[in-house]
Amino acid sequence: MNFEFSEEQLMLREQARGFLAQHCPPTRVRKVFDGEQDYDAALWTSIAEMGWTATAIPEAYGGLGLGYYELAIIAEELGRAVAPVPFSSSVYLATEAIMAFGNESQKERWLPGLASGECIATLAHAEGAGQTTAKSLSAALSDGALTGVKKPVADGINANIAIVTTAAEDGSVTLCLVELNQDNVERSPIQTLDFSRGHSTLTFKNASAEALGDGTVTWSAFEALLDRAAVLMAWEQLGLADKALEQACDYAQQRYAFGRAIGSFQAIKHKLAGMYVKNALARSNAYHGAWALASNSDTLPLAASTARVASIQASLNAAQENIQTHGGMGFTWEFDCQFYYRRAKLLSLAIGSERHWQDRLVTALEQQKPAAA
Repeated sequence: MNFEFSEEQLMLREQARGFLAQHCPPTRVRKVFDGEQDYDAALWTSIAEMGWTATAIPEAYGGLGLGYYELAIIAEELGRAVAPVPFSSSVYLATEAIMAFGNESQKERWLPGLASGECIATLAHAEGAGQTTAKSLSAALSDGALTGVKKPVADGINANIAIVTTAAEDGSVTLCLVELNQDNVERSPIQTLDFSRGHSTLTFKNASAEALGDGTVTWSAFEALLDRAAVLMAWEQLGLADKALEQACDYAQQRYAFGRAIGSFQAIKHKLAGMYVKNALARSNAYHGAWALASNSDTLPLAASTARVASIQASLNAAQENIQTHGGMGFTWEFDCQFYYRRAKLLSLAIGSERHWQDRLVTALEQQKPAAA
């Protein structure tokens, strides 16, 4: 198996990096932090015009019909820029859910808008603290009416539609599609550590909704959806980790103490080397995850769990060590180190914590263990 990107894919990376360097510098991220917006609407429009929201959507539904390698590359660059847009919610989760489980009518109605970026979508699954499971779900769909509370919901304040998980019989779930701009849906903002990604509580009071596709989805099928998102999120976290390492290296070469650059001190060298090693390990696992996703391999659960755990560890470590390398100034509002730390903490809990994905990893390993002779 060859994990290397093609020349065309590397050109896409170069194009995406240049675009975001111009349209999403740290000053623009800071503007969202300092303002009242939950995301950068103008940047979202520009990203959609670049076709990124349409990357993996088939051409028949207004997409580009490209693959998951291309989507992984875009995810990495968005992570490097700490882009304040609802890309992961709308593209990794909701769009993938509609493509995987929606019927033809639902695909024809919603995918073109998601491809163009005119429609923002999200996945509403969590119902409070702790891991939400099929048995713990309390939200319910009955005769087209949805009741229940979902929190926290990433980008729920800005989304037009949500894919909501509800309880079903036999340990399965019903995915339902809900238009959020209706009177029977209440949205309450939730303050998180990352001010550039709005979260909310969604309260459904007999809200009008429709089952996605045929109705019930097995829990394993829903977990497969999260596996796919985990790989893409791993690439986003990897981009963040690499950018944090670059920022730390640049500062270590520019900051002088006792007449020499602090990067020449052994303690700083070891710190930066440790960051590099964790990032390199995460990249290796992210490549494997992208291959498993693109090839629809049976090893996807294992590859996704491994990539997710490694990327959480790398991004949190890089973000923290970047602040430490900057010393006391790294903890101030004026320095950009905070952007990477806040986003790393947020992504480390999205679609399940590190501990949850470690459990998933162990389960995948057990299932792949050959039977005793």
